[in-house]
Amino acid sequence: MNQALSRLQQDAPPKLDAEGKVDSAAALLPEFLVENSKSAEHGDLAVNAAMACAKRFGMKPRELAEKLQALLSNHPAIQKIEIAGPGFMNFFLRPEYKSAVLSAVLAAGERYGQSEFGKALKVTLEYVSANPTGPLHVGHGRGAAYGSSLSNILSAAGFDVQREYYVNDYGRQMDIMATSLYLRYLQLFASHAETLRFPENAYKGGYVTEMALPLRAEFGDRLVRDAAALMANLPLDESQGGDKDKHVDALIGNAKQALGAADFRAIYDFALQRLQYAIGAELKQFNVAHDSWFSERSLAESGALESVVAELKQRNELELRDGAWWFKATAYGDEKDRVVFRENGQSTYFASDIAYLKNKFERGYDHAIYVLGADHHGYIARLKAAASGFGIDPARVEICLVQFARLFKDGKEVSMGKREGQFVTLSDLREEVGTDAARFFYVMRSHEQHLDFDLELAKKQSADNPVYYVQYAHARICRVFQRIAERGLSAFDPAVGVANVELLTEPREQALMSFLARFPEQIQNSAAQRAPHVVANYLRELAALLHSLYDSPPRVEILCTEDNLRNARLLLIHAARTVLKNGLALLGVSAPEAM
Repeated sequence: MNQALSRLQQDAPPKLDAEGKVDSAAALLPEFLVENSKSAEHGDLAVNAAMACAKRFGMKPRELAEKLQALLSNHPAIQKIEIAGPGFMNFFLRPEYKSAVLSAVLAAGERYGQSEFGKALKVTLEYVSANPTGPLHVGHGRGAAYGSSLSNILSAAGFDVQREYYVNDYGRQMDIMATSLYLRYLQLFASHAETLRFPENAYKGGYVTEMALPLRAEFGDRLVRDAAALMANLPLDESQGGDKDKHVDALIGNAKQALGAADFRAIYDFALQRLQYAIGAELKQFNVAHDSWFSERSLAESGALESVVAELKQRNELELRDGAWWFKATAYGDEKDRVVFRENGQSTYFASDIAYLKNKFERGYDHAIYVLGADHHGYIARLKAAASGFGIDPARVEICLVQFARLFKDGKEVSMGKREGQFVTLSDLREEVGTDAARFFYVMRSHEQHLDFDLELAKKQSADNPVYYVQYAHARICRVFQRIAERGLSAFDPAVGVANVELLTEPREQALMSFLARFPEQIQNSAAQRAPHVVANYLRELAALLHSLYDSPPRVEILCTEDNLRNARLLLIHAARTVLKNGLALLGVSAPEAM
């Protein structure tokens, strides 16, 4: 029904134009709201189209409402349309239209809600992509939950989705990680421990020390070098009045020289493999999956970096300035031009970014979605500029920025910083509140809004806790079905239920059926808006409608003795259970049968 009303934006202008009320070149109608009515006396849907569009047609809202009423009154789903106040329109749907959803849910089962809305558009969706320099923390968790939920929702809405993790296994951060691990390894040997000074800009978490033990077990003392020589001639660190970046970069240089390329690479790969494996294992526990783990290093080793630079030169998109090659990003709306190769011949992070972007479309994807942290706002303009430089429509590149999540425990915010080792891991969060609560809390608000994650609330077993409230609705339905035999009643017969749906006349039953019919459109809206919170909020409202059957007087007696009515009501809550389970699955949350 919502789709039919939305089609007013295409249908109404030409039909009203025939009456000479609007110019034939008029654009689509302004956006208007289609909402569930707050009470049964106001129908099923409330629409403000006449209020929103009256000015466009040069009419009073009530006059336009009367014309829209005439256009829509013959729709097979509409019983009647009432005009209220200055032009609000209340739609009353036919009972048979509302009850038809129960047969639809019964037939589709776990597929109910799916559609062909996306028209099989090939989408590559990149999410998480945290540097493999330590465990995932609670900040990464929000991007993981958002990206995973979005991929599920896009798939359900008919998009052909490929899920990808971009592994930043090339460049300075991994060099710092490898050097940090090497220093912890040397500290395991008493003769070197006192000589070493751990840089302020290195990775200090306990996980680095833990990795040093298996590194020593695998290599013994073969990697030991003179600690004094390693620390010699370094620029001052920040606490010494110097520059921490110059200090750690010089230390990396000393380590590479002392170890040689092969041994430094061995430490580098040791850290990478262990950390990447740990990240993958943690994501699996968090119900987050990827189809592909794409290596940044492969871009350099395959020659892809040089290839894209050659193509951009050919397209006259690069400019040589002071020995460095610059991409002319300002020509495409970026705030400044970007270096792709430095004077020393080293590629920049941006060079990898544009090579990776090009690779996505070379693999045949129609659309590329990046899920990035809010601190990557600058990537929007630069990645779209890069696409334009390759002749790719920038509209095919989309960046979804996920705002920061703040963790609160005992009313106090928990600070995080990976290098300092003061952070709460995603594993810690899962152990404290569970995967289900973490997943649901991360997506129940728009990804464009900051999230304050309340640990105490996430652990509550009450209606105050949104995920508990939704899961309990599912478990409550399961318990009703378990009680059928306990009460000596005949087993649920879906066919009898379908044949008697006209008995579901109680206002809350009618409201529940109307709401279940909205689920496919909610998935489509969620996919179109890249907004998993749309599904989360829908589930919370659905749970409230379900709970009202039991809790709001007069209580609806589902397990009544009258067979036909009982089976119809069981069919209703079976449909609600199916939708709850399907919706929770989209968010990566379980649907328990008992709580």
